[in-house]
Amino acid sequence: MARICAITGKRPVRGGIIHRKGLTKKSGGIGTSITKVSKRTFRPNVQRVRVRLENGQVKRLWVCTKALKAGKVTKA
Repeated sequence: MARICAITGKRPVRGGIIHRKGLTKKSGGIGTSITKVSKRTFRPNVQRVRVRLENGQVKRLWVCTKALKAGKVTKA
């Protein structure tokens, strides 16, 4: 399944997660140091929903939850 929203076009994006070790200076330590940088993917929360289109047709689409909350689709 391609995790792409049919309404907004949101899709998975590549990014990174930074692993830090040590206590921050703010918390009383000597500072943090970066120990590892790992690649990861940020996936949109896509749900399969029955949507009523403009012409009255009902169709199942993959829609992200942000579009559902914003009211960009009308559920059938």
